[in-house]
Amino acid sequence: MLHEHTRARRRRRVPRTLAFALVLLAVFILGIAVGQAFDDEPKTGEVVTSVRTLTPLPQQPPTRTVTVTVTTP
Repeated sequence: MLHEHTRARRRRRVPRTLAFALVLLAVFILGIAVGQAFDDEPKTGEVVTSVRTLTPLPQQPPTRTVTVTVTTP
């Protein structure tokens, strides 16, 4: 009778131990992912501002002119 009780306790302990090991593994993998995310963060450094003046491109005169008249009701 004592032998059967020990077996039943072991059967209950195995799934609990397995679940704990899976949770521990998931936390470990999550920790690695967070560490990689922090490592990939761009490095802050000196701010560089660049100023350019753009010259406009030459434009062609319009080919036709349209006049729109609006009347008030």
